[in-house]
Amino acid sequence: MLTFENRVRGGLLGLLIGDALGVPYEFHDPHEIPAAEAIEFDPPPDFARSYPHVPPGTWSDDGAQALCLLASLLHCHSFDPRDFANRLVKWREHGYMAVGGRIFDVGNQTDLALRRLRQGVPPLEAGGTDEFAQGNGSLMRTLPLALWHRGPDAELARLAHDQSKITHGHVVPQVCCALYCLWARRIIEERRQAWDDAVLSLRQIYAGTSEYRPALDEVLNSNHSSNPGGSGYVVDSLFSAQQALDAGPYERVVKAAVGFGRDTDTTACIAGGLAGIRDGIDAIPIRWRLALRDRNEAEQLLTRLLDWHKSQPSAFLK
Repeated sequence: MLTFENRVRGGLLGLLIGDALGVPYEFHDPHEIPAAEAIEFDPPPDFARSYPHVPPGTWSDDGAQALCLLASLLHCHSFDPRDFANRLVKWREHGYMAVGGRIFDVGNQTDLALRRLRQGVPPLEAGGTDEFAQGNGSLMRTLPLALWHRGPDAELARLAHDQSKITHGHVVPQVCCALYCLWARRIIEERRQAWDDAVLSLRQIYAGTSEYRPALDEVLNSNHSSNPGGSGYVVDSLFSAQQALDAGPYERVVKAAVGFGRDTDTTACIAGGLAGIRDGIDAIPIRWRLALRDRNEAEQLLTRLLDWHKSQPSAFLK
């Protein structure tokens, strides 16, 4: 049986490594992606890599924003929308939590929301709510909530909604973030039917709401559930990660996620975090752990997170 520490370490580093693995393959169609055995931080020499000037082992905006969220949670001992929003702006303007302080990928909806924040729009009102605001930019970073939170499912779901609203205010990304967090929690708890249990809990949480319940039905009944495509649409990202998770142990999961093509870093980030929780840190290939750039930044946050959990008077997830 894996320890809680092993799963938490696997979750955060699994997210960052999945992100970094997918970076050079982003925007390519599935038929252009190399065979699984050739998918590495450094692609084959004849592959037209995305971001050719970004060194192998570099996480993108996905990992940077996830670290912003974790740092905020640890600093505030709660989810503080303004503190988190300020850290996102600091990332965008100064490279905070970006590898080497360098920004090379920013989603359109996130960029627009951060401009609104700089103009003084309240954090929970900054994210777009129109049909174009259904990207995966809030889902890719939400895992630290599940690794940190100790309260009831309903509270975790609400916090997942709120962290999404800062950049993606549409109800569908909010629901996807909540479902993902509950799913991750149940993997930590070693539930055999982690996805089904998470869906059931979220249905119960949404039972009395008029807004979130139909959005959950929309997500679950999407054709992406049976035909995922690795795109930047948040529902597709969620189900692409779900399918990748069935590929086997961690390495196969993230390579399967990259194999979908298109938004490869985000699909591998979302799937990699879950596979890291499920399989533990030792299941992540050591060659990737050693080659991950700026990994000491993540390790320091992990130490703080685990120390915080040890300081709490009650057992995790009672």
